[in-house]
Amino acid sequence: MTKTVLSGLLATTLLCSPWLQAEQIVVAHRGASGYLPEHTLAAKALAYAMKPHYLEQDLVMTKDDRLVVLHDHYLDRVSDVAERFPGRAREDGRYYAIDFTLDEIRQLRATEVFNQDEEGKQGAVYPGRFPLWQSSFRIPTFEEEIELIQGLNKSLGYDIGIYPEIKAPWLHHQHGKDIARATLEVLKRYGYTEQDSKVYLQTFDYNELKRIKEQLLPEYGMDIKLVMLLAHTDWDETFEQDAQGQWIPYDYDWMFEPDAMATLARHADGVGPWMPMVVADGSTPGNIELTGLAARAQAAGLEVHPYTLRLDEGRLPAYAENFEQLLDVFYNQARVDGVFTDFPDRAVAFLERQAE
Repeated sequence: MTKTVLSGLLATTLLCSPWLQAEQIVVAHRGASGYLPEHTLAAKALAYAMKPHYLEQDLVMTKDDRLVVLHDHYLDRVSDVAERFPGRAREDGRYYAIDFTLDEIRQLRATEVFNQDEEGKQGAVYPGRFPLWQSSFRIPTFEEEIELIQGLNKSLGYDIGIYPEIKAPWLHHQHGKDIARATLEVLKRYGYTEQDSKVYLQTFDYNELKRIKEQLLPEYGMDIKLVMLLAHTDWDETFEQDAQGQWIPYDYDWMFEPDAMATLARHADGVGPWMPMVVADGSTPGNIELTGLAARAQAAGLEVHPYTLRLDEGRLPAYAENFEQLLDVFYNQARVDGVFTDFPDRAVAFLERQAE
């Protein structure tokens, strides 16, 4: 497909799709990641053309303290790092972004997310998506993505926001890096400083969230919306130091107690729960069982943006016969304030139909 044809298709999508004004929002999870390799600028440009309210950026730091947009702490599931830099893996076999300079990461070729078996054979995590190693993609910096989105906002007259996640603050602290401070410095430089700025800043680390709210935002003269991502303790999503200075898994169990949302509301403007935390796994198409978490959060004044709605084969929960039914369950039955999805066009179209 030529650049001219692609540009025409994107323009048609934008012109034919009225700007959403509904209270409920769509967050493009890692961009239009159902169609193009996640977190590439191509995936973000396509997602922008689908006109969600926000585009998500997962952030990690490089060896030389730059912020790059990458979901995992490591590079080996979405790039050719093992081929270009053999021998640079850690003992666990992973190639951590924090061990590479930005110049080195710029040399990598990015692709659709894949797994690799013991024999070295690669297999796409989502076989129905963009083919592995087709075309040419790179890993962008946070600044490059912001400039793309702000540039499109200027040239097209829209106001699509950003939704960055600070990945693993604990890991960065172990390496003497302050990813929260680095993120806020970039956000302030590009004008995301107030509650009404088109930005949500999210993290799985409650200790870091409190630090941002109580210390860093006042220090930088900022007041942006913060979101606490919810996890289960056995995911080992976040670590903290115990009294002896040892790093241990953070205990999330308290966040599911009846009064937890009031506590979270002291530091957060919203929560990001995993889908089964909102709609019970035992639900069926005719019997949707809500956990009550969304209602408790909203009663405490928190927005609720669950993750991640996907329509790939085998990814729909048993209680949804199709993707639109899944959207209906979350938007209309659970009444969440927004959703993260790899297929933002489908969620945008769903809300548009409801607004007619």
